[in-house]
Amino acid sequence: MQRKFHTLWLLMLALFASVVPAAAQSANSHPPANIIFIIADDLGYGNVSCFNPQSRIRTPNIDRLAQQGTRFTQFYAGSPVCAPSRCALMTGYHMGHAYIRGNAAQHLRPQDTTLAQQLQAKGYATGMFGKWGLGEENDEGAPQFKGFSDFYGYLNQTHAHYYFTDHLFELRDKQLKQVATDSQYSHDLIMDHALDFVREHKNGPFFLFLPVTIPHAELLLPQKYMQPFLNADGTSKLQPETPFVQKGKNSYHSQAQPHAAFAAMVTKLDADVGRLMQLLKELGLDENTYVFFTSDNGPHKEGGADPEYFNSSGPLRGIKRDVYEGGIRVPMIVRAPGKVPAGRTSNQVWAFWDVLPTLCNLSGAATPANIDGYSFLPAIHGAPQTQQHDHLFWQFNEGQLRQAVLQGNWKLVRFKTKGQPEILELYNISQDIGEKHNLAARYPDRVKALHAIMQQSVSPAANAAFDWSDLQ
Repeated sequence: MQRKFHTLWLLMLALFASVVPAAAQSANSHPPANIIFIIADDLGYGNVSCFNPQSRIRTPNIDRLAQQGTRFTQFYAGSPVCAPSRCALMTGYHMGHAYIRGNAAQHLRPQDTTLAQQLQAKGYATGMFGKWGLGEENDEGAPQFKGFSDFYGYLNQTHAHYYFTDHLFELRDKQLKQVATDSQYSHDLIMDHALDFVREHKNGPFFLFLPVTIPHAELLLPQKYMQPFLNADGTSKLQPETPFVQKGKNSYHSQAQPHAAFAAMVTKLDADVGRLMQLLKELGLDENTYVFFTSDNGPHKEGGADPEYFNSSGPLRGIKRDVYEGGIRVPMIVRAPGKVPAGRTSNQVWAFWDVLPTLCNLSGAATPANIDGYSFLPAIHGAPQTQQHDHLFWQFNEGQLRQAVLQGNWKLVRFKTKGQPEILELYNISQDIGEKHNLAARYPDRVKALHAIMQQSVSPAANAAFDWSDLQ
């Protein structure tokens, strides 16, 4: 009798051992979420129609992301230009502490830990398709040394200005090499590789970093994409057109219809967002993928681009290279069905340097210590955001140092040219989003307090190329 009881007990234990892991596995059956982060190049706050209903260009696919997710109306780029903005996003430091603070040809160092490295260490497949701008082919900042297993596109931001190039770079199996493009439209090649990456890693988890190169200059693309903006006789529907004429060998190519070309590029970007979302649905990844959409800085005015015509900054003042809102406030949409509230608009203030800790928090990856960013995952999920910035800081220098600090609704803008007195401007952006009314003379104590914060926000530049201490 005792032996029978013992045998029965052993059978019950064996059955329990086989059932419990299955139950535990069922309770944790959801795989880690995939992450797609899309950055348009020089897309203005007002170029996305859900941020600017008066826009001359419609962006239905991007607008659909907002309808199905949350639209953040006070999200900020890391810088008003490309490379430093991407440095802030990848490393979690603002422009007072980042290693790369301007568009000079500089690369990240071995000690500069990136978002991709953290996600890769957590087991994510990491692919980047588009423009890098933080390292060249043979230096320490190349994509394979900064956490990416796959890459296709441009390494250098100047090279990325030109869409019909004879080569791009590809990283596969830890090897980075030049690949011939036969002068095909590079954006199409980049998108095709990005979609292939999603197909290849559909079993996840994956991190798709998609820093596309449009709609930055030059304003050039295949004629088939121009057709919706042309009349039957080939003239532009977006009159008046002022042709852009190439000004030298290294200038952007001539464009007879820059308005039509720009509209076509934004429309092409929107269509490709639609292609990507359709692929997620076809592969059954739609419910377990966070999609982020933003831009690296404000709209440009190069190669015939006309931000005034397109109202590219919307209600904001300034464009690319400005530390006014139009240069640094950018669209941000986050979509994840069942996780991110749908159809919601949030005025939560956050910035590029918050992306690294946010995505680390989302994925369960470790967040590097002592960075400037915070995780804004609670705000993304529609929950109270307890950790908030006391202030945000930006600086940029191309012949004139431009700095800005935002604390609550108050923003101080500072200009300093060598040998000349500084200029200080104060705005209340909750009442004056267009920064039209300088209140510095009316509120000198607030100017003084924000000026002190501005000075305290800058550490000595570790990179001599960005040593602007004589202008601080």
